[in-house]
Parts: sequence; C-alpha cells; structure tokens
Amino acid sequence: MEPRNSYTFELSADQQIALIATLRDGNFKPVTVAYSKIAADGDHCRIVLYTSGKLVVQGKGAQDFVTFVLEPQILMAAQLGYEAILNPEAIAPHIGVDESGKGDFFGPLVIASAYTDESLSQAMQEMGVRDSKKITSDARMLEIARNLRKLLGDRFSVISIGPAKYNELYTRIRSVNSLLAWGHARAIENLLEKVPTCPRAVSDQFGSKEQVKRALLQKGRKIELVQRHRAESDIAVAAASILAREGFLLGLRKLGEQNGIKLPKGASNLVQDAAVELVRKHSPATLVQTAKCHFKTTDTVLERLQLTRSALGPGGMAQSRPMAPGGFRRHAPKTQET
Repeated sequence: MEPRNSYTFELSADQQIALIATLRDGNFKPVTVAYSKIAADGDHCRIVLYTSGKLVVQGKGAQDFVTFVLEPQILMAAQLGYEAILNPEAIAPHIGVDESGKGDFFGPLVIASAYTDESLSQAMQEMGVRDSKKITSDARMLEIARNLRKLLGDRFSVISIGPAKYNELYTRIRSVNSLLAWGHARAIENLLEKVPTCPRAVSDQFGSKEQVKRALLQKGRKIELVQRHRAESDIAVAAASILAREGFLLGLRKLGEQNGIKLPKGASNLVQDAAVELVRKHSPATLVQTAKCHFKTTDTVLERLQLTRSALGPGGMAQSRPMAPGGFRRHAPKTQET
C-alpha cells in the first residue's frame, strides 16, 4: 500500500502540551497558520495543531513523523498505519450502520449504512471521518458528508423516517428499539443490493441483535451481524453516523422552513419553548408533523398550553411505554430513502 501523506488526530490536553514542547525543542521550523496553537515544518511535512485540539500532519514525510515522533513520544501508542496488523477486521470489507435523531424531539429519525474496505478506510481517515458526535460544527459535518457521498458513490444507504410516519409507527409498536431494528435491517438490505458479497455489518448495541436478524430479508440473512458498545470507533460506523446526521440536520432544517420557525436540536428547555411557539403559530396537530410525540416533552408543552393529548389527534396519542408482546413486524410501511 502506498504511504499516506495526510493524517488527522484529536489530541487530549496533555498530548497537546507534549506536542508543543516537541515542536519547540526539536528540529522544526515555526510557521504561521490561522486558528492554530502551533504550526511547524518538519522533514518534508507540515504539522499544525489547531485551537480545537485537532492535529493535521501533511506532506510526503507525514508517515515518518507519525511513526517516529508522534506515536512514540506523544500518543504513546502505535495506531494509524498499523490497522492491517493490529486490527485487520477494521479495514476488511464490511458495512457500518448508525442512526441520528433518536434523542431529538423535533425532526426525523435517520438510519444510514456505509460500506468500506482497505482503500476506502484510508480515504475516509484522510478526509477526517470520525464519530459524528465528535464533530461539533454542523457546517463541518455537512462538508464531510458531501465528500463522503462522493467517495462512496452508491455504496451507502440512508433511511429517513419523518415525524408523521414515526408517530404512526410508534403508536402501533410502542418501541423505539423495534423501529431501529427494522431501520437497521432495511439500511443493510438496501446496501447489499450494491455490495452483495459483503460478509459483515457492524452497529452500536441498542437492543437485541435477534430483532435485527428477524427484520432482515433473504439477502441480509446471510450476513454476519456484529453489535458492540462504542461501535462508532469503527470507520464504517463513523461514516454511517455522519451520513445519518446529515440526513437529520437537513430534515430538521426543512421542517423549520416549512413551518416558519427555527427548530432546535435535542430536547432542552429551548426545544420546549420552540414547541410552544409552533403550536401557538399553527395548531397542536403540527407537533405530529414535526416532533416525536411519545417524548415527555410533548406532555410538558401541552401542560404549558393547558391542553391534553387529544388535541394532537390520533398520531400524537401514544406515550412512551414498554412494547406489547409480539414485537415489530418485518414488513413495515415504506419510508423515504435518500
């Protein structure tokens, strides 16, 4: 494999201090780079530590700097560049699956799947693909997602379940995990149409793996399913998390534009205030079209407006409670795929 010429790391506070000392005391030439804590030129490479804590090493000598300086002196571990030795499964062909919007009152639930192999993994690392929760800027998130789509071509799938459909499904099944199981299965099935020989799919641990298996159809039943905690450390899952977050952010923005109000993320007091404003501007039933109505936020908002759930209509009546026996049906109504 050709040597890489670009690396990106997130450094802890202690690692940043160590790097700054190394660059100041070693054989490096200081340079000026906007928004950086320190920047220097080394042997055929440029090292830039940004104020955010992100470190970028670029140039034909980047791999040598990472191997002989950064890893032994700063990171204290051999990481990038050794994937094939330390964890060959990480760069072997597989699918990653993740979701976004599960904990957000407003907006859709979005599930995405992304394929990777050795060459794609390297390209993803170079473009800064990592768990979407670690990317704090929405603009940066959308930029990486656009680049990721270009890189993958058709080797990804995005399932978006809008609030109205989400509320309809939840009214019937009363289980977010069952809905996630179907969405994960659908995202895997869709991607297997494009990469039919892919042997494995990785996702975060959110419920019983058997739920996903039951929801898979003929193609998906042959694939190995792997669920684990902190699965976002897997590059394919990280890619899926970015694509899912992109779908959520764009869906949330569109709903806000349609209703003439900015809809915040999460489920904070700010979200409650926006929901009250939304109902006053339109009607209580608007919540069914814009929000996940089984959230306790719904009851808080209705209480502030001196209303009951009956004001929402049938789609907003379901409150969060354990799933009824029988689980989730395999053939759920179709949702939007992007």
